[in-house]
Amino acid sequence: MYIERTIEPTIKKISETFPVLIVTGPRQVGKTTLLTRLADPNRKIVSLDNPTIRAFARSDPEMFLQRYAPPVLIDEVQYAPELLDYIKGYVDRKKTCGDFWLTGSQTFHMMKKVTESLAGRAGIVKMQGLSNSEIRGKHFAPFQID
Repeated sequence: MYIERTIEPTIKKISETFPVLIVTGPRQVGKTTLLTRLADPNRKIVSLDNPTIRAFARSDPEMFLQRYAPPVLIDEVQYAPELLDYIKGYVDRKKTCGDFWLTGSQTFHMMKKVTESLAGRAGIVKMQGLSNSEIRGKHFAPFQID
């Protein structure tokens, strides 16, 4: 059973605004589940949890991005930070919003690499586990300052 997340509209808006959407957070909070649910049928989904696919991404990032051309969801991108420079090059040429959706754990190393490689090109969302309101199906408006 899928539980609707309060963060869904934010993720859609960021994807419409930036070429790269990055969803970070601890393992098992639903990053991949959420993005898979929001993805259009033509979006490729690839997980770097698979050792063979991970080795391919690390050894030949350019060919990897040709094989898994956008729109694409790359899960666990922290396992192949080599991809980030190639994603930057692609984004600089194409400039199409929502091409890359990336997930990863909140590791300092990955976020440092993202900041350096994808500055101004990526919207970053930090996702946490289910809230009580999400579990109960009650979605409150985001907090706003007057």
